[in-house]
This record gives sequence, structure tokens and C-alpha cells, in this order.
Amino acid sequence: MLLEDILEYNKQFVNDKKYEPLKTDNIPNKRTVIFTCMDTRLTELLPKALDIKNGDVKMVKNAGAILRDPFDSVMKSILVAIHELKAEQVMVIGHHDCGMSHTDPEAFKQGLLEKGISEETLNTLTRSGIDLESEFSGFDSVEDSVEESVSVVRNHSLLPSYVNVHGLVIDPATGKLDLVTKE
Repeated sequence: MLLEDILEYNKQFVNDKKYEPLKTDNIPNKRTVIFTCMDTRLTELLPKALDIKNGDVKMVKNAGAILRDPFDSVMKSILVAIHELKAEQVMVIGHHDCGMSHTDPEAFKQGLLEKGISEETLNTLTRSGIDLESEFSGFDSVEDSVEESVSVVRNHSLLPSYVNVHGLVIDPATGKLDLVTKE
């Protein structure tokens, strides 16, 4: 879909007041933050499989639902949802057949080079402390990856003791949830 198509649709959406049934405030009704993967199969499936409506949760996404750094933007979003927006529960939800389970950092680097990113640029990143190997490495087990992300959240020094953190895996074909860990 081209930008022009999106803008035209949006104009009609606003003119027809289709936003009316979606109105809510910024506090999550279910007091929950969901951290999940950006996979397109989850866009509608995950909310429907969890009975989530507009306004129910704060949703944070990245490639693979991978959280390794306790001070990256994902964790910042989770902490803001808890401390400023009254969330009391965090759910980390990975999924089967995730693209990050197949990501090979060396192949990713080769793809960057093939798309015109220079070796000099990659070296500059490395000299700046960005490790492409760790930044773009995937995982072998989605369950282990979810547990690792859950551990980063649970052990964060700024996480209040009353916040429960759970880990789950969803089947992107059926929406079936499997519990990995709960608190």
C-alpha cells in the first residue's frame, strides 16, 4: 500500500468518524504491558486470541520479542507503562516460527553489504561499541528466548515488587498460547 493510498483512506476514516468506537484514554484497562514480536501474523491474531480490545493494554514490539539490555527502549517503554500509566503486569509473548530464530548475523551483515551499506560504515558501528553479532543474533529456542527477556524485566532494579512478569509463546497459525513462566 502506497503512502497516497494510506492518506486517502485516513481522510475518509476521519470524515466518517470511524474512530468513535475506538476512543479510550492512555491508561491500560487491563493494567497490562505486552511485549511481543513485530511479526505481521500477530497484528490481529494476538489481540483476538487474548481478548484484547483497544485501550486494554500497552503493546511494545520488536524483532523476536528479544530484550537483552535492561536500559534499551523496550525496557524504558515497559517502565513508563508501569510507573506513569498504572500497568501492574508484564507479559512477554514470543511465537513459534519466528524469523529471529533463523537470523544469522554473518548473513545479515552480508545482506547489508549487498544493499550498499559500506564496510567502512559497519566498521564505524563496531568502533562505536555496536556489536553486530550480538545485535542481530537470533535464538534457537523461542521458550529460552522468552525466559531470557522475562528475566531482564523481572530483575530490573526499577521494577516495583508488585508487578508480575509472565512469559508465553503463541502459535501464529492458531493463536494457541503456551505458558513458559509465570510469577
